[in-house]
This record gives sequence, structure tokens and C-alpha cells, in this order.
Amino acid sequence: MTTVREIMTKDPVTLPASASITDAAKEMKKGDFGDVLIDNDGTLGIVTDRDIAVLAVAEGKFDCTIGDIGTFDLETVAPDDDVRDVLREMRQDDIRRVPVVEDGTAVGILSIGDLAVMFDDDSVLADISAAPADH
Repeated sequence: MTTVREIMTKDPVTLPASASITDAAKEMKKGDFGDVLIDNDGTLGIVTDRDIAVLAVAEGKFDCTIGDIGTFDLETVAPDDDVRDVLREMRQDDIRRVPVVEDGTAVGILSIGDLAVMFDDDSVLADISAAPADH
């Protein structure tokens, strides 16, 4: 059995819900990833680069916070969960990223890119996900 811990992206960036979309975008650029977790007074959320582009920038909401556009009704998984079970759930619920939580703390994120690298390393998504940043 392969566990989530073995392939997740560790140490996710977490920002408070009051953080600006610019702060989140800067973190994403610095770390070369497409999401930031949101701490909304103990409730875990997520905001993605697509959320920023579609829900904020395209709507002219340049002064909104990540708490305004983030998603808070999240599925989470544990580090010791079986990757195949998680993959099945992600497919079933059409989830692209899932926070990995241990003892109430986010310790990682598992993305479809991580899964593509593991299960289909010849796919375009796996190539993109495994490639180093070029900027």
C-alpha cells in the first residue's frame, strides 16, 4: 500500500483569511505551486490560482481577500490513507487538490499532478507536474 504521506506535497503554505489575493499570488509564484491553504479562525480553506484569476481579477475585485473567494467546504485526508482510496474519492467527487491533515494540522496537499506522476508518469500532466519551474 502506498500512503498519501509518500507522495503528497509537504509543508503547504497557509495564510489567514484576511490575506490579500496579491499576498497569496506572491506565495504561489515564490513556491511554484497553484494553491494556498486558508486559516479562517480554525476552519481550513483553500484558494487556487484559478480562483484568483476567475473569481477576483476577472470580476474586478482587486481588493478582496482570499477568505472572500476561497473554498471552505473541503474534503481532507490523513497522511496514512491509501493513495488508491483517495484517488477513487477524488475522481468520484471531481476534486483536484485535497489537504492532508494530521492531528488537526495541515501537513500537506495531494494534487492530481502528484497522482499523475505516480500512476501515469508518461502523461502530459505528469510531465508538467514534475518539471522544474522555468521562471
